[in-house]
Amino acid sequence: MTRLVRSDNLARVSRPEASQLDDQIVVRVTELCELGDDHVEGGRFDDAIARYEEALTLVPRPLYGWAVTTWILTAMGEAYHLKKDHARVKESIMEAFRCEGAIGNPFLHLRLGQAEIALGQKGRGLEELIRAHERGGDEVFDGEDPRYLAMVKAALDAS
Repeated sequence: MTRLVRSDNLARVSRPEASQLDDQIVVRVTELCELGDDHVEGGRFDDAIARYEEALTLVPRPLYGWAVTTWILTAMGEAYHLKKDHARVKESIMEAFRCEGAIGNPFLHLRLGQAEIALGQKGRGLEELIRAHERGGDEVFDGEDPRYLAMVKAALDAS
């Protein structure tokens, strides 16, 4: 069973159940992530990031072996995106990609592409946006700056 996060942007990535984790850890991680979500919705991005980082400290090692890690890192990346801290977006998403099943997630590729472009890496960013489009279609760009989808369509038409 998965739970969709309330934020419009975070709702694109469902929060996996952490059923293999100890119940007490699951409860506390869920509480912290929900607090983080509330902070994101209130525009308190630093507070959100602090809650997500705290939740991450509760996940047993190896960190990348747990599905919940992908969601926490994605949520952190989204908070950094909304904060316009593009270097930290890239860092969070690259960490999320170390988790099983994260590569190929269209939302993660979208955010990484946007961050790369903002950091001046247009070619790399476009590659990620194309990956997002291949896996999620036009819909993954819903609610985003239309220039990103336009860049993808122009690149695809040129090839």
